[in-house]
Amino acid sequence: MRLRSRIRNRGVALITAMLIAALATIVAANLAWDNALDVRRTMVLLNRDQAMQVALGAESWMINILHQDLEDSQTDHLGEIWAADLPGLPLEGGEVFGAVEDLQGRFNVNNLVDQNGAIDQESLEQFQRLLEALGLDRRFAGIAADWIDSDIDASFPDGAEDSIYSSMIPPYRTANQTLSSVSEFAALEGMDKQIFNVLKPHIAALPGRTTINVNTATPAVLQSLDENMTVSDVEGLVAEREAGGFNDIPTSFLSLVTPDVLNSLDDSTRFFQLKVVVQIDTVRVTLYSVLQRGPQGDVTPILRSFGSL
Repeated sequence: MRLRSRIRNRGVALITAMLIAALATIVAANLAWDNALDVRRTMVLLNRDQAMQVALGAESWMINILHQDLEDSQTDHLGEIWAADLPGLPLEGGEVFGAVEDLQGRFNVNNLVDQNGAIDQESLEQFQRLLEALGLDRRFAGIAADWIDSDIDASFPDGAEDSIYSSMIPPYRTANQTLSSVSEFAALEGMDKQIFNVLKPHIAALPGRTTINVNTATPAVLQSLDENMTVSDVEGLVAEREAGGFNDIPTSFLSLVTPDVLNSLDDSTRFFQLKVVVQIDTVRVTLYSVLQRGPQGDVTPILRSFGSL
């Protein structure tokens, strides 16, 4: 009996030791896993902070380029150094690349209203022509104008005010003020991702009324300048400016647009958009920065966003 008892006790002790060893292994594995996660989180945060600083450094570099550009030339065109894409530059563990676009080569949606917040009819008609040039429904012009104008009365026949948006799920209201980002157009009645992606490269939301830089304007924006502007007219204009912009805007456009539109055309720019992408290990940071250049060449970031336009 004593021998059986000793054998039984030894068996219990062995099982207990095995359980303790198994528990210790599990605890050690969990601690190692948690430690690995902590290290990884720390590395991701460090890489993200570094990527953001690199992006801001690229912004400072572009500010210097735009400042120097104004000293070298009073006109802006697609042959200048700022208009060339920033090629991928190597970093420790990654790379940085980017591009700059002339926002005054696009249609400024805030031109849809005048200084009193009322709809500007000429700009509305130009936006309608831009939509048609892009193969989109022209009714979005009236919907967009109602989103920006200061009143709450829906325009006829294409307007949309609070009575439309308050019935949606979830309900919301119109902005009734000028926009700081074209991303707000995603909230327009009837707007979807596909339509917005077609429209986005041709519109901008700039403070106040702005002219159009015809040296950098997209073909669709050029075609929107006049209802009689044809595709062949646009192709001729694009070919004419290719060498370094238009030599004489009035001479090139006098027979194509009305005098009022001619006064809204320019060959220089105050607003640019910088897009910088920084990739470090698995961290990817995208900076969008709207840069405003003053008459003396001083350049100021007026809007920054990370990850979205």
